Amino acid sequence: MIATGRARLVWPATSERAAAGVDVLAGARVVETDIPARLDRLSWSRFHTLVVVALGVTWILDGLEVTLAGALSGALKESPTLRFDNLDIGFASSAYLGGAVLGAILFGWLTDRLGRKKLFFVTLALYLAATAATALSWDVWSFSLFRFLTGAGIGGEYTAINSTIQEMVPARYRGWTDLVINGSFWIGAALGAVSAIVLLNPVVIDPELGWRLAFLTGAALGLVVFLMRFWIPESPRWLMIHGQPQRAQQIVAEIERAASAPPSPRDLPTIRLTMRSHTDLREVARTLFRTYRQRSLVGLALMTAQAFFYNAIFFTYALVLTDFFGIAADRIGWYILPFAAGNFLGPLLLGRLFDSLGRRVMIALTYGVSGLLLAVSGYLFSIGVMSAQTQTISWMVIFFFASPAASAAYLTVSETFPLEVRALAIALFYAIGTGIGGVAGPALFGALIASGSRNSVFAGYLLGAFLMVAAAVIAWRFCIPAERRSLEDIARPLAAQEQD
Repeated sequence: MIATGRARLVWPATSERAAAGVDVLAGARVVETDIPARLDRLSWSRFHTLVVVALGVTWILDGLEVTLAGALSGALKESPTLRFDNLDIGFASSAYLGGAVLGAILFGWLTDRLGRKKLFFVTLALYLAATAATALSWDVWSFSLFRFLTGAGIGGEYTAINSTIQEMVPARYRGWTDLVINGSFWIGAALGAVSAIVLLNPVVIDPELGWRLAFLTGAALGLVVFLMRFWIPESPRWLMIHGQPQRAQQIVAEIERAASAPPSPRDLPTIRLTMRSHTDLREVARTLFRTYRQRSLVGLALMTAQAFFYNAIFFTYALVLTDFFGIAADRIGWYILPFAAGNFLGPLLLGRLFDSLGRRVMIALTYGVSGLLLAVSGYLFSIGVMSAQTQTISWMVIFFFASPAASAAYLTVSETFPLEVRALAIALFYAIGTGIGGVAGPALFGALIASGSRNSVFAGYLLGAFLMVAAAVIAWRFCIPAERRSLEDIARPLAAQEQD
């Protein structure tokens, strides 16, 4: 017998393992399984690529949504129907994030209780309906309501998808995969920017119709994603604990065949679990705020800092360009494209270092560098030496580091808590972090920009920089070395039994 971290795994004798996979023990309520080890031993295959594509598309949609909302702000202000001002733009952006917060909590709880796959369809259907409805908005209140519901759908997607990524992808690829999938948000941002360039060009289409078609574009893409979801299996790890070991065994066997994996060795480590229908909320609270209190504080710090940093700047990106640099609304998309490129290249190029150099080093580095760079560029902005082009270049460099930092926050909270509370943990820390840093950020920056004072905007940038540097210090001191380790090793399942 060996002990591996918090989850104690058994190396059974060959005679005790007549068949690899699942042994249901006395009373049919306890199961001994090698499924986690079988999933982690796999090499990268076409199956994993398809999972990445099908799940990463959600972040593309989110990027499209957020970018359109930012790039369309000029058109919304000029719309003869809506006639928004800067505070209306900030309010609508905060409504979107508020919806994401509440949606994450509700759907996160349901994801842990009902399973990952079922919630895929519920949250995506909500996103589709609300995005299409946004195109029909007639005033600030209707627009904000539909943005709230769109955010609720996206917030629910975060929890189910991050949980599935962690539980499907082999341990040695988990960091890079999670960062790249979350970074694919910026592919959507680029698509949103291009859409805005075309749809806001008065030569091509009436801008009043263009901004409405832009939101319908998001709904149309979401329908394609809906169809792709049908082939994604339920998480075998979730099924094992929730009383469906035979189905979990069948799914893993199909994944192994798709990956052309050799037969499972008879000596893979196993874990013994007591099956359950759900996890009581009191046990969830005890796990997050007592058993793993330090990990919770780390997750909260990372989430809050990146939420303020990202949402405050990106949701008001277009306002800075139009109000301080005089860029026309129909040209905002050209400035978002290089910004999006830096954000996607960061996770793509730095992501593998999170699996090699490790979480602690890379999280502290990316948070710290992006915070310091924002402080420097904010000062240059305040003294008026930046042009629209140099401002965009500076943001591109800053977010090359900030993008993997933000993705690492999701990675941290999704891999350092037990399976039974994983989705709700993601939801809670996303909700609290976004509620503190994200919902307030766009409204605050909208007011700072509306003041017309560069020094006021600089003060907001300094606040974002301080939060990122503080998070870097916390990460350096307290981050868990989760790289290349099994999820059950990092955080022992609540249903796990001690092995003899």
